[in-house]
Amino acid sequence: MNLSDVVTILEEIAPPELAEDFDIGKIGLTLDLENDIRKIAVALDPTHYVLKRASDIGADLLITHHTLIFDAVNQINKSLADVLKIALDSNISLYSMHTNYDRAKGGINDILARRIGLSNIEEIDIGRIGTISPCPAETFLNHVAKSLDTHVWFTGRKEEVSKVMVFGGSGFKGEFLEIAQEHGVDAYVSAELKHDIIRSWEDILLVDATHYATENPGMEELCPRLEDRLGLDVEFIDHNPFIKTL
Repeated sequence: MNLSDVVTILEEIAPPELAEDFDIGKIGLTLDLENDIRKIAVALDPTHYVLKRASDIGADLLITHHTLIFDAVNQINKSLADVLKIALDSNISLYSMHTNYDRAKGGINDILARRIGLSNIEEIDIGRIGTISPCPAETFLNHVAKSLDTHVWFTGRKEEVSKVMVFGGSGFKGEFLEIAQEHGVDAYVSAELKHDIIRSWEDILLVDATHYATENPGMEELCPRLEDRLGLDVEFIDHNPFIKTL
């Protein structure tokens, strides 16, 4: 299949115009080798491991959520050079679908909401809001950890949870939490919880389920969707960063 035909389908799934301004010029076909596509690899991040795995399975295209190069560079260090060498030597084009896929129907936030089991899901510009059967906060925290197969960090005072907002990735920002508060949510599930947010939002149960675990399901569930649309072999590559604790 022509690469351009694959790109057309990807842009139907996650229209580029949905992306945040900071993503302009950083999403879409970030390495265009104009190659024919017979096999596709999908992952959250274009790490060395992911590129090596994509090469080993004979992928012609790697689709990731995060782009390989986010900020402009004047020099290429060895780490970046090594990853680019794998892509170039193996003739693997790279495609990134970032904040456009966050916002898209059936994208990162919709899948996150479904993984947690939310009902009556409401689409808002930056995330999703839904409901669960009322349960104690501890029960909800255990449910999130199990549903996303991750550890969670949490803070905030809330005895019972029934209304939840989710935002895949780095979503603990004041303007987002103001929206959560306006909608009367009991819990907010996202990632990268910081000190100032912990101090300022004690009336909402804040659940940090890690950046990887809140976004990875969206990329995993993209695979069968692409197989159905494209009729090609699509393989998901899971590369969860391991963090040691003492």
